Amino acid sequence: MFNPEKPPELQVEKWINSKAPLSLEALRGRVVVVLAFQMLCPGCVSHALPQAKKLTERFNSDEVAVIGLHTVFEHHDAMTVPALEAFVHEYRWPFPIAADKPNGRDLPVTMEAYEMRGTPTLLLFDRQGRLRRHYLGQVDDIRLASEIMSLAIEARDAPRETSIAIERTMAAVLIDPQQSEHQHGPDCGHDHSRDHGHDHHHEHGPDCGHDHSHDHDHAPAAPANKPAGKPAKAKR
Repeated sequence: MFNPEKPPELQVEKWINSKAPLSLEALRGRVVVVLAFQMLCPGCVSHALPQAKKLTERFNSDEVAVIGLHTVFEHHDAMTVPALEAFVHEYRWPFPIAADKPNGRDLPVTMEAYEMRGTPTLLLFDRQGRLRRHYLGQVDDIRLASEIMSLAIEARDAPRETSIAIERTMAAVLIDPQQSEHQHGPDCGHDHSRDHGHDHHHEHGPDCGHDHSHDHDHAPAAPANKPAGKPAKAKR
């Protein structure tokens, strides 16, 4: 289990749409949105990537950094770096995109480090570099924009108590449509394990108040000391 207070750095094979390599450490001071996707994932292409493009267009890049992370856990021969470059060029995705570093197994390095269960996965980091949200599947536009704004409101040196107060206000104001409907539909995304429900949950510690548990109809992760196994076939 990784520590959301000090999350792992991105491990990248190649950057696209960026003049220089990026890092979470270098982006500290900004809110950072990382979208983990696969170019052959229907939910990524139809929802998550256009949503990331909209975030890029609507938020000041000096305050909110949006990054795509191509995390390939299936069809490795088809989803190569040259294929990714062609995909990015063809769709004209405007934000920096990183190819997750392969590790010789099914899951690439960053995907495994963050214990991602499939694609799309969305990670939100606050100005202090802490991981504050870890979503699997489609995230509602209004919820996502609201959560980014709440993180942007926090000062770069905001004390923990301020973060807790804002989190509690967010919890009281927002209604999560996925919790009420609990349905993603057939194009939600790709899962790299079997078709069973799981509770996707990360905590920042007992005193932080940053509880961002999120339930999805996806499979449980493999035990931490074992590889996840062969990915399931893509849902169409």
